[in-house]
Amino acid sequence: MGEVLGREVPETAALMESAWTERLKVELDRLGVAYDAAAPARIARYHRLLTEWNTFMNLTGDTDFDSAIDRLYLDSLAPLGMENAFPEGASLIDVGTGAGFPGLPLAIARPDLQVVLLDSLNKRLKFLAAVVEELGLTNVRLCHARAEDAGRDAAHREQYDRAVARAVAPLPVLCELLLPMVKTGGEMLCYKGPAAEAEWQAGEKAAKLVGGGTLTSTPVALPTQPEWAHCVVRCPKEQKTPKTYPRKAGTPAREPLGGYVKPEK
Repeated sequence: MGEVLGREVPETAALMESAWTERLKVELDRLGVAYDAAAPARIARYHRLLTEWNTFMNLTGDTDFDSAIDRLYLDSLAPLGMENAFPEGASLIDVGTGAGFPGLPLAIARPDLQVVLLDSLNKRLKFLAAVVEELGLTNVRLCHARAEDAGRDAAHREQYDRAVARAVAPLPVLCELLLPMVKTGGEMLCYKGPAAEAEWQAGEKAAKLVGGGTLTSTPVALPTQPEWAHCVVRCPKEQKTPKTYPRKAGTPAREPLGGYVKPEK
């Protein structure tokens, strides 16, 4: 494992990672997705780093591995089983990646993907840089920016085959943030829960405004969590995004396209 992942770790940590690696192999096989042979060991190391850094930086609410394997890792990787979700060699940007989900597990499982992890908080990117370096991931780049600014930057505007986001914002907001970065002929994929239904109508209107096509929803089933009502909302990019979008930073969330009104709690 030291040769694969770059450096030796204390014996107790190595034993823990070994157990996590074996568990990941079993659950990834149950999930039924294709993955790189080194992925289980790399994800186990990723989780150890997440656990260590989370003691002094708020990266995730729960680092217990039994919870994280479903909530973070399998949930991020389940869409790999969807038809043409991530074509061979595709370029991908993960918008609002946070602690790296779903983009980093995707990059680990599929080294052919060229992945950009975008986040507005530099401290999160410092953590991600440490993970990328320790795991030796040559297919991952980091971007410190707000999504609205990146969507107007020629380096990112309409440059990606796929744009993904997980638990970031309502659908109409995601359409305005993600679709400007997708090439015509590419696709947006949003990891969503039951709230997607209430966001649907506004999401469809927003998608049309920024060059997207028809929204579709595909259920995501985890063998370990059959009661979860998760889905991936997909939207093809059919035409170039008008120069008007995305609007300036903060506006998409404050004034969502499509007439969306956030439900009162």
